[in-house]
Amino acid sequence: MFASRHATFNHLWAALLLEELYRLGVRDVALAPGSRSAPLTMSAAAHPGLRRHVHFDERGLGFFALGLAKGSGRPVAVITTSGTAVANLWPAVAEAQLTGVALIILSADRPPELIDNGANQAIDQQGIFARYPVYQQNLPSPTPTIAAPFVLSCVDQALAVQRRTPGVVHLNCMYPEPLYPGAEQPDFTDYLAPLGDWLTSGAPWGPWQEPPRAITPQPQWPSFAARRGLIIAGRIDDPKEADAVAALAERLGWPLIADLQSQLRFDPRALLHTDLALHDPAFRAELGRAEVLLQFGARLISKRLAHFVRDHTWQDYWLVDPQPARLDPDYRVRRRLLGSAPDFAAAHPIDHAPSGWAALAPVLTRVAAQIEQACAHFSELGVCHRLNRLIEGQLFVGNSMPARLMDMLGTPGHGPSRVMTNRGASGIDGLIASACGFAESSAQPTTLLIGDLSALHDLNSLALLTKRRAPMVLVLLNNDGGSIFNMLPVPTAEGLRESYYRLPHGLDFAHAAAMFGLNYVAPQTLEAFELAYRSALQSGVTLIEIRVPSEGVSDDLKTLGRVLHG
Repeated sequence: MFASRHATFNHLWAALLLEELYRLGVRDVALAPGSRSAPLTMSAAAHPGLRRHVHFDERGLGFFALGLAKGSGRPVAVITTSGTAVANLWPAVAEAQLTGVALIILSADRPPELIDNGANQAIDQQGIFARYPVYQQNLPSPTPTIAAPFVLSCVDQALAVQRRTPGVVHLNCMYPEPLYPGAEQPDFTDYLAPLGDWLTSGAPWGPWQEPPRAITPQPQWPSFAARRGLIIAGRIDDPKEADAVAALAERLGWPLIADLQSQLRFDPRALLHTDLALHDPAFRAELGRAEVLLQFGARLISKRLAHFVRDHTWQDYWLVDPQPARLDPDYRVRRRLLGSAPDFAAAHPIDHAPSGWAALAPVLTRVAAQIEQACAHFSELGVCHRLNRLIEGQLFVGNSMPARLMDMLGTPGHGPSRVMTNRGASGIDGLIASACGFAESSAQPTTLLIGDLSALHDLNSLALLTKRRAPMVLVLLNNDGGSIFNMLPVPTAEGLRESYYRLPHGLDFAHAAAMFGLNYVAPQTLEAFELAYRSALQSGVTLIEIRVPSEGVSDDLKTLGRVLHG
């Protein structure tokens, strides 16, 4: 039953907001400390059904909430105080919006009379996230002249929009003084009376209707399915949805290319090493016999695969994804279907035997053997290849080189239970915090593979790891700067690449691990890495630092590309 006594009207409205969010499915609240947000913080702390996650840095907090929302599949609320604290959420808001992740930002704010007049810790927070939120509202200062159902209906409307278009909701809460309890708690029974049964029912004030997601049968499907086809699996968060894609490819007899983000990267039904195999002229020629492309999910990691899709002459190209966005950077998609893979498969039966038109196995066997040879020594390639064989539980992969290496390498039949990335904006900030949030959604061990510059960007989020109960392993590839720029046509004259792009730092992470109380090891052989990783899976949080030469990964990949090209 919703209580009738609260410290102030601010606290009452905050409690109404959080109670309605809880009734609509929110179970986790991420909080940063602050005074103006005291009504929200105190109401969250008092709510028996909410799990609280506290961090001192709003930027890291936003990414933590992002990772937790991705892992749990539920919206996560974020509470911050006013001022630049809100602005620090911007990177996580952008990533969440681009990937359709449900975050609910509850930002505390000064009332209107304290904006733009020199009041402390006050900025203009209305519309601070521009057009990124799917819904945003500047709530008025709490007052008895505005009925309690207004507060609940604001939450209902916001989350109804979010259900139709997954993304970020921003409710800006303008709280005047007092922000903390006084000697007595006022009785708001009369004010709450219009809420009637809501006070005791446990149901939301105005429950949303589930948005329609069914994919209607496409009349062109029989002719589409009768051609030589290729299936590409891009970003798919749910392993069950991913399995529907693999089963469809199997029934059609079409090759399945699985991105690292698809949950099918290690599935034996998917082609392995496709990115590197595209170096091989025989592989490209055989794959080029495909006439139609059916893609589930977007945002492919492999640039070689994206270029193949862009440059090939398709007779038809369909893209299926539940996110209502264009997701077509090369403007090649001919039919865009909004929905899930299981819905598509249910609406499009197959009435013929698998075609099995592609003869790719011999080439892929040769490619796999050459990759094994290239990964036999201690290097970024060798560590990532070995890690693919060792992973237990969940995997979060950082951007830049780690995502590309894990997409390129691997062995069939073994892999993580789930793979998660931040490939919306593909930034290198907030990755440790995102992985911590992702880890919080499961009791399984979690592995984070990250680069050195990404780790430096988010170093203070190592504090979040001290609260982990299940094992977590950070595999940190330290090649002394942004080695990906060695793969790009950045001019090297007059030290341009080193001074303005790669930015070598000369640091290691032993002291960072010690500062935050993490186990630490820096192996120098593949055997030592395997031993360290297996040991780290047993308990606690371990940072495994892989120190390698700055030119190593680029040289290894260029050499491997030449070998595969023949």
